[in-house]
Amino acid sequence: MALIVQKFGGTSVGSIERIEQVAEKVKKFREAGHDLVVVLSAMSGETNRLIDLARQISDQPEPRELDVVVSTGEQVTIGLLAMALIKRGIPAVSYTGNQVRILTDDAYNKARILQIDDQRLREDLKAGRVVVVAGFQGVDQNGNITTLGRGGSDTTGVALAAALKADECQIYTDVDGVYTTDPRVVAQAQRLDKITFEEMLEMASLGSKVLQIRAVEFAGKYNVPLRVLHSFQEGPGTLITIDEEETMEQPIISGIAFNRDEAKLTIRGVPDTPGVAFKILGPISAANIEVDMIVQNVSHDNTTDFTFTVHRNDYQKALGVLQATATEIGAREVVGDTKIAKVSIVGVGMRSHAGVASRMFEALAKESINIQMISTSEIKVSVVIEEKYLELAVRALHTAFDLDAAARQGE
Repeated sequence: MALIVQKFGGTSVGSIERIEQVAEKVKKFREAGHDLVVVLSAMSGETNRLIDLARQISDQPEPRELDVVVSTGEQVTIGLLAMALIKRGIPAVSYTGNQVRILTDDAYNKARILQIDDQRLREDLKAGRVVVVAGFQGVDQNGNITTLGRGGSDTTGVALAAALKADECQIYTDVDGVYTTDPRVVAQAQRLDKITFEEMLEMASLGSKVLQIRAVEFAGKYNVPLRVLHSFQEGPGTLITIDEEETMEQPIISGIAFNRDEAKLTIRGVPDTPGVAFKILGPISAANIEVDMIVQNVSHDNTTDFTFTVHRNDYQKALGVLQATATEIGAREVVGDTKIAKVSIVGVGMRSHAGVASRMFEALAKESINIQMISTSEIKVSVVIEEKYLELAVRALHTAFDLDAAARQGE
């Protein structure tokens, strides 16, 4: 018998019929003797609907009140699932984040979990109940409702699994695991049996939408075995684990991630003086805009060009800030490009293999794809290219690194 935390996303509970199907799945695990905590998202599309209601009142809703509104979506699904389980003769109880007491900071709309009081959950599990918990939400020390940001139900699931020292945290979604890349772009993409936390964290941060970044960070920090599974198809899914030993002799590259939501800004003719990078990026940071990749060209004529990327949604805001900076520091001009994309190769095998980057560049060169920016880490290489070449680049790299033929195989 194991203690398992199961998280079901919005599509998994998108209708009464699907909630009934989730109840059947939970029932099978319960009948097999497992203790279960089930974390739910709101019904598919419900959070967007609630945000839209708030924005009909105000273009920029008060963050505290917005959290009060959007947190109601999960309250509906947990109550409905608890009813469905009770109807099947399975003792169940539902809790909001406040009732569990998932304590967070007070950063409304993007709160971080500080502590979880697991006493009530343990008492219910000991009494034989399935505990159904609202994902995505918590409460600050003053009793205000908070939410964890989009996709925050994954984080709730992993955090509960860590607090309860669960044997496994299972994330049920509309895909049957983590793939070498998006199967909608590369038909030959393969499901991975296993992937390390480190690789998954890179994949998530680089554009893979399977799991929320913070959930992977949490799982890695507390070593919570994480498994991605399809809500309504049987299968082993993908196990995300800290163990690299069994994977070191497998393919160099585990997967290819990509992100279309990128924009590039360049400030040209910047006086090449100490501290110029801070003068450029300080105001960007102060505007709460996250910068991704950065390139500073070699100085000539005592000036330099400075290029960086931001999320496409932040482009106009960043452009305005940068134009003001250019005037202040005496730069020549500011130019931007919203038609770019980032493509990345990821794999722990890169640590023990040379020439991975050159192999990537060769594959792109064969397709006449120009590389605009490059960023590397121990287990990834990312490039910025024209957006129109994105899918061609992903397919070329998938083939170049032999991911078409076979994915990593577990035992």
